[in-house]
Order: sequence, then C-alpha cells, then structure tokens
Amino acid sequence: MATATDAREWAREALRGIGNSLYTPFCGTDGDDIDWDAYRTLVRYCVGELRHPLLWCTSGIAEFWSLTIDERKRLLEVAIEEGRAANPDVVVQACTAAMSAKDCLELTLHAQHAGADIVYIQTPMMEVHGGEGVLRFFRYIADRTDIALGMFNSPSSGYVLTPAESARIYEEIPAVCATKEGAFRPAASRALHELAPGLAIWECDKTVYRAGWLREGIVWPAQLGTAAYLFETPQHRPFSEYWDLIVNDKLIEAMDYARESGLDRFELDMASWFTCYPGRPDYFTHWGAAFKYAALVLGLPIGAYPHSRPPQAELPAQAKAQIDAAYRRFGLIDA
Repeated sequence: MATATDAREWAREALRGIGNSLYTPFCGTDGDDIDWDAYRTLVRYCVGELRHPLLWCTSGIAEFWSLTIDERKRLLEVAIEEGRAANPDVVVQACTAAMSAKDCLELTLHAQHAGADIVYIQTPMMEVHGGEGVLRFFRYIADRTDIALGMFNSPSSGYVLTPAESARIYEEIPAVCATKEGAFRPAASRALHELAPGLAIWECDKTVYRAGWLREGIVWPAQLGTAAYLFETPQHRPFSEYWDLIVNDKLIEAMDYARESGLDRFELDMASWFTCYPGRPDYFTHWGAAFKYAALVLGLPIGAYPHSRPPQAELPAQAKAQIDAAYRRFGLIDA
C-alpha cells in the first residue's frame, strides 16, 4: 500500500501494465445477492490465468451505485484475498466514489486498512460545484486518510473536470498521484500533462498511445481500469501482445498487429453497447449487463441474475446478437 507521503514515488514504479475493472456477478431474486464464488473465479482468472498485474475494484463496471457499503467493502476484501493469493505483487485499485463525502471516507478508510494500494474517487455525481467542489471533496478525504489517491474523470458523473481543475487538485493534495481520464478528449489530457507533468495519466482514447504519447511521457505505461479480460483468453492473447508492442515503442508494429489480428475490427463490431444505452444516446454509461454478457460468451461465470441492478435497463436481444457475432468474427469463440 502506498501512503499519502510516498504516493507519487510509488506510482512511478507500481502503476504499470494492464488493469482489469471487475464486474459484479449477481444472483438471487432480482439480483439482490452476490455470487461470491463467481467473483472469486473472475479475480483468479484475471490475475492468475491472464497474468494481468493490476485490478480495479468496485467502480463503474462493478455498478458501484447499485451496491451497499457493506457489499463494496466485501468485494474489495475478496479481490485482495484472491488476487494476492494468485500474485502477491498484484496492484489493487479501489474506487470509493459515493454520493456523500462521509460514505466515501468510510470506504477509503476501509480500503486503506484492508490493504488496497490506491483509491480512486470519481468526480461526484450529485450537486458538485465544479472543480472547487471536487477539490473540497478530495481535501475532506485526504485530511482523514493515509493512502495514495487518484482521480477518475468520467462523463458518467455529469461533470468533467477541466485540465486546470485537475491540476489544482494534484497541486494541493499531495496524496493524488494518478488519474483515469475517461472523457475521450485527448487534447485535455495533453494540457493536463503540461500543467501537472508528474501526474500518472491513463487516457481511455487508445489512439494517443499509437501517436507516441507514452514515448513523450504524456500518458503512463498502465491501463488503470479497463476490461482487457474481455479482449483475450489465456490461449489467445491479442490484447496483451498489442499492449506489449505499445510499451516497447514499436508503434508501427502495434498498428499492424491491431489490424491484422482483428483487434481493431473487434472493437468496431462490438459497437457501443458497453458505454451507451440507445434510449439515451447522449449519455456515457457503464452498462454492467453488457460487460457481463460478453464475459458469459467467453465462458466466465456471471451469476444466476445476468442483468444489471436498477437503475440500469436490461440488455436487449440486439446487443447480445451483436456481441456474439463480434466474438465469433474475432476468433475468441468457435464460429
């Protein structure tokens, strides 16, 4: 675990490689329970079989907004237990975003004491007064905890921090060492790097890595929270091979590989089911049921209740058919 004091030095060494954002497998009536065996299997699969070195827990793909405080605590504890059993050096990242600063504090203190390495706080989703309000939120948590902190700048919050606002949080809160920039606005990430060059940035827009931003030091050699386990299997690892080429600055080879392996085509074939609900196309979401259906196609356990908890909608048949076809074309499942 990185303390607040050594967070930035720790990040330079520890935040490297592919990080998996875990879904929550539900079961029981209306999905009111969690299938803990399925969740343990998912953690062991990501860390032990795929050998990915980072985990990202209780965040958007996990549907944190639908989980109780106790469920979120237990999900993190299980991820730490199973992840460290598979790889003692796995970096465990916990998202402790919550509607109130007090709930966020409770989750962050729990993460600190449970053994998580770093905590990420998504921009608050309710009543946030711009960057000043987010800064106050971070300061409230940082003043009462001793763990590395990261920002999670997602449009699903309803407010996206400007580069200047993020840089101010980094400047004033020493525990802040990383950010997941999930708004797909690479120009803002470049501006943020210029304002806060020591901040570890992961940009969700993959094109910036092909453009040499890792070589320039604008972005970090770590995927802080993605779903790479849905893009490869232990027997067929195109995502890892592509990422290794990027990290080793073989950019032309990486672009060729992404095209020839079908990785680029796969992302197009999957369309936007992971992040877009057709009934509200202007809103960026983390559609938990879409991620879990993709996991089901690959043979991963998702629990007996395959849907998201409310307030998310059920995944339509059209989405399932498109996801099935994408995996068959990609070759990760039999045609």
